[in-house]
Amino acid sequence: MTLELVSASNRALIDGLSQFYIYDFSELDPIGSTVFSFTEHGAFSPLPDIDDYWGKDGAYALVIRFDGRAAGFVLINTLSHRNSQTVERNMGEFFVARQYRRNGIATEVLRLVLEQYPGDWEVAVVERNSAAKAFWPRAIAAAPNVSGLVRIEGDGEQWCGPIWCFSAQGRDSG
Repeated sequence: MTLELVSASNRALIDGLSQFYIYDFSELDPIGSTVFSFTEHGAFSPLPDIDDYWGKDGAYALVIRFDGRAAGFVLINTLSHRNSQTVERNMGEFFVARQYRRNGIATEVLRLVLEQYPGDWEVAVVERNSAAKAFWPRAIAAAPNVSGLVRIEGDGEQWCGPIWCFSAQGRDSG
């Protein structure tokens, strides 16, 4: 398994994979909500702020590859969910395709991400995403380079759900 930085010229890969991510996420929205409605072409609208991953400092789009094949993506940015400030690293989006789930791949991907992108992190999960609320604290705690893991509740206005904050040391740090 590898992580590969996606250039703007290969952005279509992230755009395509994000359709499956949004589809999976849409099951969490109540019936009648228009947040995840199809466009007139039968697709979902692009992820909010997706353009930022190819132009903003501290923003990275990574494709997850398993045996060379695309298996998901990771979007990292600097947007804090605790205040209107920035944070060194924020897990903007994290998607592992269904066929690669529930066998430790997502936990391994997170380990690789935290090793390659050390710093002070936030991972925010929407309140209604029960599976993610179970996954994230286990996966973060399993990473050998993590310290200071704390869970903070969102303020209910800027964010509704838990926010995990922690530090991840790089390969060469102590």
